[in-house]
Amino acid sequence: YVYFPLSLFFFLLKPETAAVLKRTVEALMERGAVVRNLENLGERSLPYKISKHKERHRRGGYFLIDLEGPPSIVSTMMDHLGRDIDVIRRAFIKHPVSKTEECSGIIPVNYEDKLIAKKK
Repeated sequence: YVYFPLSLFFFLLKPETAAVLKRTVEALMERGAVVRNLENLGERSLPYKISKHKERHRRGGYFLIDLEGPPSIVSTMMDHLGRDIDVIRRAFIKHPVSKTEECSGIIPVNYEDKLIAKKK
């Protein structure tokens, strides 16, 4: 798999917050994602009334999950969260890949030279 940085952004209803977050993080990890951070952005009014699961919502809790995972998890997680009655909206945001330094590896050590140097 090629892993790339993503953020999962979603709103949800308040009473079941801990259970929803636990289910979501477990589902991400089952699909091969590495969860880096979970941030609660607070409860606030939604930008507009949202009808979801036969209810109208005016407020919601906003959460952001930073993760790294294979591209294949996006569609399966969107389906999974779409069926979750506690999630009002969800979105994945792909981060640009930051430039990383390549490891130059281990510098080879000549152990014979070290042994000879200690004998003298």
